[in-house]
Amino acid sequence: MDALEIARWQFGITTVYHFLMVPLTIGLGLTVATLQTMWHRTGNEHWLRMTKFWGKLFLINFIMGVATGIVQEFQFGMAWSEYSRYVGDVFGAPLAMEALLAFFVESTFLGLWIFGWKKLPKRVHLATIWCASLATILSAYFILVANSWMQHPVGTKLVDGRAVMTDAWAVFTNNTALVTFPHTIFGAFAVAGGFLLGISWFHLYRRRKEGIDTVDANGYVVVGEDPNRGKNRDKTDYQVWIKSLRIGASVAMVAFLGVALSGHEQAKLMFEQQPMKMAAAEAACHDGTGFSVLSLGDITAQGTTNCDNVVAVFEIPGILSYLANGDFTTEIKGVNTLIPEYQEKYGKYYPSDASFGQYAGQEINYLPVMEVTYWGFRLMITLGGLSALAAGVALWITRKGSVPESKWLSRLAVLGIAAPFGANATGWIFTEMGRQPFTVAPNPQMGGVDQVFMYTAASVSPTVSAGEMLFSLISLTAIYGVLLVVELVLLTRYIRGGVASAMPELEAADHSSSGGPKGPDNDDDDVLAFAY
Repeated sequence: MDALEIARWQFGITTVYHFLMVPLTIGLGLTVATLQTMWHRTGNEHWLRMTKFWGKLFLINFIMGVATGIVQEFQFGMAWSEYSRYVGDVFGAPLAMEALLAFFVESTFLGLWIFGWKKLPKRVHLATIWCASLATILSAYFILVANSWMQHPVGTKLVDGRAVMTDAWAVFTNNTALVTFPHTIFGAFAVAGGFLLGISWFHLYRRRKEGIDTVDANGYVVVGEDPNRGKNRDKTDYQVWIKSLRIGASVAMVAFLGVALSGHEQAKLMFEQQPMKMAAAEAACHDGTGFSVLSLGDITAQGTTNCDNVVAVFEIPGILSYLANGDFTTEIKGVNTLIPEYQEKYGKYYPSDASFGQYAGQEINYLPVMEVTYWGFRLMITLGGLSALAAGVALWITRKGSVPESKWLSRLAVLGIAAPFGANATGWIFTEMGRQPFTVAPNPQMGGVDQVFMYTAASVSPTVSAGEMLFSLISLTAIYGVLLVVELVLLTRYIRGGVASAMPELEAADHSSSGGPKGPDNDDDDVLAFAY
């Protein structure tokens, strides 16, 4: 067993799991703030119901995100102590600012929002959710600053074998962070848009299936009510779902456009900063201009695919050059050209140093796992494109006010929620694994072995054994698996319960109006019911 490989698996599993919560929290937070603003401005009840329903799901996801995110920082010290020692003076600054300036603000104002219903003045209460959601975005920026420095170190120098910050402004305005940030935020809104779309479609389908809503001869919806279900199936309930669906679909389409434009700028930057990553993403073994639509490797290579067994099946000339430089003629360096350049700049063999463990003195493989970079890049684009297409189709289908009474379309809409999540996850897997064999990639503008960069082989904690890492991996994966079940059960329960699951006061009011015992009218009861 190799402690390094196990540590990488552990960090990958926990990070990807945590990141499933992050984009939904970012996108849903601002969405809920916007919905509450609409209620504040118009006074229409459907905006209030939308705020509380989507706000409940936002809270569940936020809490799970916090629980799974805390583990990340402990891993830096326990599994990656050499990395922490090397980059701590730089990497620690944005992480500290994320905790002190963003996360504390986020948590404080979110608490005020949860318990401030009917307690705080409406404008003040509205301001709390805006502060919490904007702090979430600020938190994301600080995290992306830290990650972007790993991708493209700036504002630092090497002092006594450690990276030391010399220019904080350069670190926090790293051009890599400035293009990664909008790309990530747009990706988060794509997730939130798909989330609204799929869940709203499910409830509109239930209304059709139960015979509450029908359509006239021209296909336009005839909105109905179910007296037995009270406010959980009244005409306002219909407004909640149709508006949520169309808002979600519109947000998803705009977000995909933003992802595409910012992603293009990010790709151009990556061709400059990490050319090997992008060459591996295109399986571009030789210099050229063609974009690979399909390339095949040796399926028996067991993760060791290289340019000796890659065959380009279909390429589009000029597209790769356009992605990198904005023209169709400039040749892009391929893997076979880049490997000798990397070896000349950074060395052909790992240093014979104890910090490299069993890798000391071995030849460095500068080519990332091509199967992961190539297919990760394409899955990211494909899943994102399918999400945007689904959003456009949903807007067209619901133009007359309802969804078809089709079980399969409803299931497809719900399953479609996973597509933008998948696009985000595969994008980050590509980004991180494409940086290998580095934890801190070298800045090509600086050049040479004396600059700030770090190999993954030298980053793992030297005193942690493979057995200890394996125990940690199994334990955390099991715990995260349980947490995943808990989150899915909670989300499913409240999604199926509809608006009434987030607003128990609706059911209490219905019960009272039907002659039953009057429900609690204490404001504290409403607040606690929403919170818990």
